[in-house]
Amino acid sequence: MKTTLVAAAFATLLAGQAMSAPQTYSVDPTHTFPRFSYNHMGMSKQILRFNKTSGTVVLDQEAKEAKVDITIDMTSIDTGFEMFDGHIQGADFLDTAKYPTATFKSTKVNFEGDKPVSVEGDLTIKDVTKPVTLTITSFYKGPHPMLKKDAIGANATAVIKRTEFNAGKFAPGVGDEVTLDIALEAVAQ
Repeated sequence: MKTTLVAAAFATLLAGQAMSAPQTYSVDPTHTFPRFSYNHMGMSKQILRFNKTSGTVVLDQEAKEAKVDITIDMTSIDTGFEMFDGHIQGADFLDTAKYPTATFKSTKVNFEGDKPVSVEGDLTIKDVTKPVTLTITSFYKGPHPMLKKDAIGANATAVIKRTEFNAGKFAPGVGDEVTLDIALEAVAQ
């Protein structure tokens, strides 16, 4: 009888640990789009996006821990106008011939309850790495309705200065402050 109780207690402990195991999610490239906006000579707010993003999110909601590792293909810039895409990819701005990717690697994810509310990490653009904190404005974790797998989704925002990443041509006439607005979806591996 004692052996059965000990075995049951041990099985319960292991089941509890399995439930809190970290889950790795792969970025869904068809629903993940980093966008950015800036003031264009006081006339308008320009909004651009990148069309190719990859990476992973590791989430342990119960332990309130997560890791984010994202790579953005900077050559996938989408201004809505092919000639302008080339201009933004030039040496004065993103210089994608030398620096075809940008990365974000988290150093800390902050939670309120069981939901992440911000991600601190290192953003690297043009071989310049700066600390950035992304504020999470929405978060979802649950079954993906079409894929029938666990999935997560989030929107996050931050403000950076492009001059700090050696992409400051025409600043301050063309705004130095750039607002990042990221839509991310990821599916359990």
